[in-house]
Amino acid sequence: MKLRLLVACATVFLASLPSIVRAETAPKTVIHVVTVKWKEGTTPEQIQAAVDGVKALPQSFKGITRVWTRSIKVQGGAANAFVMEFANEQALKDYAGSDAQKAWYKSYLPIRERSTTFDITN
Repeated sequence: MKLRLLVACATVFLASLPSIVRAETAPKTVIHVVTVKWKEGTTPEQIQAAVDGVKALPQSFKGITRVWTRSIKVQGGAANAFVMEFANEQALKDYAGSDAQKAWYKSYLPIRERSTTFDITN
């Protein structure tokens, strides 16, 4: 009897594995990827202030869950890239024009020559 119960539980678990794996590898959060080229004459201190501003965003805007700021490889003429993870699409929409975005823009926009943005989800 115990063996049958164990086999039944194992079968149910194994049958549900594909959906568990899909859920873990295809989250419903939104990844906001930004590549940026800085204006001529921008100092390392100004760049660091903008990057530090990205790092502070999860504390100032509840819809941002995580950020990545250390660029390992950047292509296409950009100097840096960073990523913000939003809880969902609504959080991304709510961030646009928010006080948190406006505060960060004070250090970012004056030194940004150009940027590209990609918003990605499943």
